[in-house]
Amino acid sequence: MQSAIDLARPGLPADATAVRARRWSVSWIALAAVFVSLFALLPLAFIVWVAVQTGWETVAALVFRPRVGELLVNTSLLVVLAVPISIVLSVMLAWLTERSDLPGARLWAWLSVAPLAIPAFVHSYAWVTMVPRLHGLWAGVLVSVIAYFPFLYLPVAAALRRLDPALEDAAAALGLGPWRVFRRVVLPQLRLAICGGSLLVGLHLLAEYGLYIFIRFDTFTTAIVDQFQSTFNGPAANMLAGVLVTCCLVLLGLEVLVRGEERYARVGSGAARQQQRTGLGRATIPCLLLPAITTLLALGVPFATIGRWLMAGGADVWRLDEIGLALGQTLFLAIAGALLATVAAMPMAWISIRAPGRLQRVLEGCNYIVGALPGVVIALALVTIAVRIAMPLYQTLFTILVAYALMFLPRALISLRASIAQAPVELERAASSLGRSPLKALWSTTIRLSAPGAAAGMALVALGIMNELTATQMLAPNGTRTLAMAFWSYSGEIDYASAAPYALIMVAMSLPLTWLLYVQSKRMAGR
Repeated sequence: MQSAIDLARPGLPADATAVRARRWSVSWIALAAVFVSLFALLPLAFIVWVAVQTGWETVAALVFRPRVGELLVNTSLLVVLAVPISIVLSVMLAWLTERSDLPGARLWAWLSVAPLAIPAFVHSYAWVTMVPRLHGLWAGVLVSVIAYFPFLYLPVAAALRRLDPALEDAAAALGLGPWRVFRRVVLPQLRLAICGGSLLVGLHLLAEYGLYIFIRFDTFTTAIVDQFQSTFNGPAANMLAGVLVTCCLVLLGLEVLVRGEERYARVGSGAARQQQRTGLGRATIPCLLLPAITTLLALGVPFATIGRWLMAGGADVWRLDEIGLALGQTLFLAIAGALLATVAAMPMAWISIRAPGRLQRVLEGCNYIVGALPGVVIALALVTIAVRIAMPLYQTLFTILVAYALMFLPRALISLRASIAQAPVELERAASSLGRSPLKALWSTTIRLSAPGAAAGMALVALGIMNELTATQMLAPNGTRTLAMAFWSYSGEIDYASAAPYALIMVAMSLPLTWLLYVQSKRMAGR
């Protein structure tokens, strides 16, 4: 029987046909990946271009002034204080929920992830309305830790689940006590998780706006937005954005240095056995206080505050026409932005799996760099480009969707890359050998098989868009009123009761995805 491959194209060897089709598909997908990656570098190029256009004397006058020094001190202190506290809190919670016989460990593990469902500015809104005099650096540290520590808890808990206890047993057999075993054996193996989570927390601290406005604490992001609103994209806002980008790049560099190049994988045959949970004994009740207090602060305060304001406002705060309009616009922007980000990430995700190499690593790095930039910098870049070069695009749906795609491209890329890796490349080759064009072969095999991963990436992007505030305020078309914008408008007018329904809806929409993240982290560890 003649094989299907032999029927691919008369007069040509089947292997030659497959090779030509593969080369053509790689070329056009690579071109698309290069275009998206270069476009992703647009905000960085914008910062450099503005600095050159402004001139060194003006740049020096705008950057080297007392106000910038004050903002740098505030931002640096915030990161230096909040990140280590988040590390300690996350490691302690992760050990209690994954390695001890803490009562209700599974429930406490979920409750340690649940604060991600509450936007950071809603955390701040809840605390300020409950404690009106909560302002300044330490208020910022408190609310930041409560809002962002789950970004550290998730990778640390996942790493603890995967550790092989044989190393700990060997250290204990050599006479090391429990604390020394943890410090010398377990903690070094958590370095990658701690570094990655710390980087996420640090970047969120640099980019956050609404949280610090509520507690009246000035950072670079709040100053940039204030400067933009007062001078409409003057040179001062652009130079502050340049300093903020520098801070982000410094954080990325520090993470690479601290992470190191040590090997963390098992060597040799066999499988890691299940870790036995440590008995807490008399320390059970004191240890229960840590997750209980954390849950009370991170979940109890926001829900209690929202509930209190809903009861105070009564039925009058449920303006269904306004809420329905805001919900509809939010869902539309979230779905459209998620779809655009996923389509833009597809070429890069395919290249990273099917054609890895130096070019792929460079292009992928470009996509991750833009993900590290604060939304206010990306929005400021697009505002300037639209105003100076393409004025008809300013405050249009196209501009805001492009901003969303740039901001959340890494979320879509990570999910797509993992799902494409699980789709056998032989299916693409077989489809091409049967006479389908490279694009049709890609669509009928890899793209369809990677649909679940694409859906997960779209959900992650949609969650970010639903809770995004700064870029939406700066770029959205006139008349746009998302849930976050409506919440911000009412809370800015000190009408906290009217803001409560929007806060509740945002939390309710985010909780299911947060649960999926928790379940996925369990599955990755084989639980």
